[in-house]
Amino acid sequence: MSIDYDQVRSHIRALADEHIRPNAAHIDATYTYPRDNLNALARAGWNSLFLPEPDGGLGLDFVSFAIASEEIGHACASTGLVYVMHSGAFKTIQLYGNDDQKARWLKTARDGLVGTYSTSEKASGGHWWFNFSEASRSGADYLINAEKSFTTSSGQADYYLVQTRTPGAKGPTEISFFIVDGKVPGIQAGTWEALGVHGNHSGPIRYENVHVPSRDRLGDENQGKDIIYHGVSPVYLIGLGAVWHGVARAALEEVVKYATRTTHQDFNRSLSDYQVLRQQIGEAKILVSSLGPWQVDLARQLNELEAAGRPQGEILLPLTEFKVHAAEVANKVVRLALDISGGYGYKRGVLERLFRDARAGIGMGPSNNIAREWIGKGQVGLPLELFEAGGE
Repeated sequence: MSIDYDQVRSHIRALADEHIRPNAAHIDATYTYPRDNLNALARAGWNSLFLPEPDGGLGLDFVSFAIASEEIGHACASTGLVYVMHSGAFKTIQLYGNDDQKARWLKTARDGLVGTYSTSEKASGGHWWFNFSEASRSGADYLINAEKSFTTSSGQADYYLVQTRTPGAKGPTEISFFIVDGKVPGIQAGTWEALGVHGNHSGPIRYENVHVPSRDRLGDENQGKDIIYHGVSPVYLIGLGAVWHGVARAALEEVVKYATRTTHQDFNRSLSDYQVLRQQIGEAKILVSSLGPWQVDLARQLNELEAAGRPQGEILLPLTEFKVHAAEVANKVVRLALDISGGYGYKRGVLERLFRDARAGIGMGPSNNIAREWIGKGQVGLPLELFEAGGE
């Protein structure tokens, strides 16, 4: 099937302009979860982008997903991050779930059902793939007792993909994933207070004796390591990079608009008449332009791997490089925008919000420090052993 990516961008941009962008300032000011934005996306099919059209989805691909994540992030970074986590959880169930799970959790996405990952634990910090919690058995079913340090859509998601050690695990690689209904008893969400992305509610969450029926174990027991490498990480990384691409674009567009419309009346010169400011704008444009072709290339590679039935984790390190670079670009461009705009950018408003939102990209797992170590190990021929000491 041939996809018109210009049309994809046109459709999602129109939806973002109508439903998402107008809510961005309110979401940031009030820590409001962007449920209305997600419902608008769901009604138009974007929450089930990867699902075939006969099943109620849009039947689109990774290039389309990257475009959607970029345009949503361009309008509201909080909504962009929630969307990426939802789409990642959705795609992971599509890859590893059985027919019953797909019918119950995926085909209802158009009704506004939102999923997310719940993986990281305080004891292992930014090594979100390494868990100390362990599920226990309850007959043929499971009980989960775990404290997760950062879970996007905490207390808001309709379902969580919870990563934890398998009952009786003998080591950290014996991991299983469970689909946990967000309405079952025993889920306690903590408060989300942060510098930026106020609406994504990536707060702590506790699972206390949460009963999970065996039908909602995702994949086989101890298949979690494979799911992390080839299910969770690829979608998550391309989506995150695309969101920060959108943030960087938004900052550049906002400051260009400000620089060309603002005049120093004492000398009758606009800000764009100053060479030093034009050079900063040029620097920002060059940085933003570095992201688009790379994003498309990686997304096309994910399409090709999926079509060939090969693990998408084969390009884990290039995807990680893109996430690192996109987050760094977003931060650099917003800093340049604040320099160019002077006091205007420092005041509470669009650029100030983008400055705070952009910073989240540096720390989101894998944090840029951890990710650079992954990339460096790859360059010197060392294996990426995430579950051994020094394996980051």
